[in-house]
Amino acid sequence: MKFQVLSIIGHAPHPLTGELPSPADRLTQVVDVGVAAEELGYDAYAVGERHAGAFLSSSPTVVLGALAARTSRIRLLTGVTVVAILDPVRVAEDYATLDQLSHGRIELVVGKGAEAGHFDLFGLDEARQWELQKEKYELLRRLWTEEGVDWEGEFRPALKGVTTVPRPYAGLPRIWHGSATSLNSPELAAKHGDPLFTANAIQPRAAYAKLIDHYRERFAAYGHDPADAHVAAGSGGLLIADTHERAVARYRDLYEAKVAQTFKPHLAGKAGYNTPFRTIEDAIADGPQLIGSPQQIIDKILGYHEVYRHDLQSVTVDGFGQGTSEQIETLQRFAEEIAPVVRAEAPSTLWE
Repeated sequence: MKFQVLSIIGHAPHPLTGELPSPADRLTQVVDVGVAAEELGYDAYAVGERHAGAFLSSSPTVVLGALAARTSRIRLLTGVTVVAILDPVRVAEDYATLDQLSHGRIELVVGKGAEAGHFDLFGLDEARQWELQKEKYELLRRLWTEEGVDWEGEFRPALKGVTTVPRPYAGLPRIWHGSATSLNSPELAAKHGDPLFTANAIQPRAAYAKLIDHYRERFAAYGHDPADAHVAAGSGGLLIADTHERAVARYRDLYEAKVAQTFKPHLAGKAGYNTPFRTIEDAIADGPQLIGSPQQIIDKILGYHEVYRHDLQSVTVDGFGQGTSEQIETLQRFAEEIAPVVRAEAPSTLWE
């Protein structure tokens, strides 16, 4: 198993204290935690992209550029690049520049995004989100693998003899497909022989297992070697305590206040937006959240691995308003007490 730290750079008041750091302090925190993640031996650090809601991740290329300048080994991912609303030419240019600056450490996770508001913001029809996603992704792929591209589609002007610059550092960077609720992303990933990154953040395990099973079935059907069907999985937040009882006592109010704070009444009943695990006991027992003692978290990750057979586990330590020192302390404890056990029990050849 490989391990990634993800931040979608949430910027909401602390669910219990109401404190809110300045945007500058919050962005600095993300970079500082990324540097610490490299020092602690994590394999990757990812930055999300959001254009609506209480987030500061509208320009992930800028944040990843800062991380590239302060790190030397850790892979730098997105989580996700909202390719459905972006110009593929600009995406190709920006991320190839980052790929060069980082000496080939950039990988994209593309998706349509989890905030409904961004389609209106960019003047696009949300009802056509999957057509936008497919066309723009396939153009991006061509721009990174071909020179002198001739292309004509529906959602941007035609291209004639286009070669985007700079070129990627060492050929096509790995592109994952982020998947949360729909079979469309697993299908597109399977078609192109790309890896799948399941959100594994809100819904029950069976919902994500369905997406992964579809991906693996279609991956083979498209003629790709099943051994190349890499899968990654997210998590709904990481909170570690010495025992189950201490985890419940320490984090109950924080977890349940955050659930209340992020509840979206206008999306009630729509999969992927509101967690059904509203109490901390439910989250520990059945949710994707990694909350509890080190052994509980080990058991949960390995339980997911039995179903998902995933190569990469993503963790998030800033989802509940934790300060920088607490985030780094949590990452250190995970790196020392949890990651070695999981790596031994579920080895992976990803990135080797």
